[in-house]
Amino acid sequence: MRAFLFPGQGSQKIKMGLDLYQNFTEAKEVFDEVDSALNQKLSAIIFGDDADALNKTENTQPAMLAMSIATLRVIENQSGKKLPELCDFVAGHSLGEYSALVATEAMPLAVGARLLQVRAKAMAESAPEGTGAMMAIIGLSIEQVREVCEKASDTAKGDVCSVANDNCTGQVVISGHRGAIERAEGIAKEMGAKRALILPVSVPAHCPLMQHAKEIVENALCEITLKEPSVPFVSNRTAEVETDVKNIKEQLALQMISGVRFRESVGYMVEKGVTEFVEVGAGNVLSGLVKRTTDKASQVNVGTMEGIEEFLKTL
Repeated sequence: MRAFLFPGQGSQKIKMGLDLYQNFTEAKEVFDEVDSALNQKLSAIIFGDDADALNKTENTQPAMLAMSIATLRVIENQSGKKLPELCDFVAGHSLGEYSALVATEAMPLAVGARLLQVRAKAMAESAPEGTGAMMAIIGLSIEQVREVCEKASDTAKGDVCSVANDNCTGQVVISGHRGAIERAEGIAKEMGAKRALILPVSVPAHCPLMQHAKEIVENALCEITLKEPSVPFVSNRTAEVETDVKNIKEQLALQMISGVRFRESVGYMVEKGVTEFVEVGAGNVLSGLVKRTTDKASQVNVGTMEGIEEFLKTL
């Protein structure tokens, strides 16, 4: 059994997908449709030379969607197979959930692009720059990291510190007020963490500081119609398959203030029989996380012409 995984923020890079755009009409159509949906030339930023522009979250999020769906369209067209014939499960990491839902035809591409732009702007508005921070903790279990967060939080001051991404065995990202995250660094090292590294991000994602963003996303989702995914969709929040459209919307909104349970999602799919994970889109971050989580499945990242050609040989 095979699962398709869709990456999130952090995997983007300048000129990602340019080879697909130049060589496959179906890929060009995806980038053009996203440009049209957003009423901006996002493709010019993606294929340009200004990394800072691409790294602005309001550009990164729809750009990652465009890249993943362009890759998928090429795979489908070149193989002559639709998504349900290609994989048994889909999952995304954070914004990658929107890519997974577009891939499964639960929402149209243009709707997904606009939702991600709304989501990104709401995240930037939720916590003034300097208010929050995120930190990667390497070498502690999820239970130990939760203990770190509990010790670092200061209820008297209202300082929040919580798990943002349970990425893989031994790698957890925490998020919250900067003061609490700075306290967590020392606590994590005292508890035996190999590394505790504050990340270069401006938005403390997936924590209660994103309450404003959660409400904005919730309202935006109320305005759209979702269909049941054509392939079983594994939610970041529940780490299991979600098919009910109303519940999927609720989980997407709650994802803003809750941790991404990626390690558990991978474990769930492996338990269901998945032996191959295919990362669809830019980079190989998720492939690396899968490799560090399970030895019962292979991993491949597909986001270039060469990668697609190699993958097609295995079908």
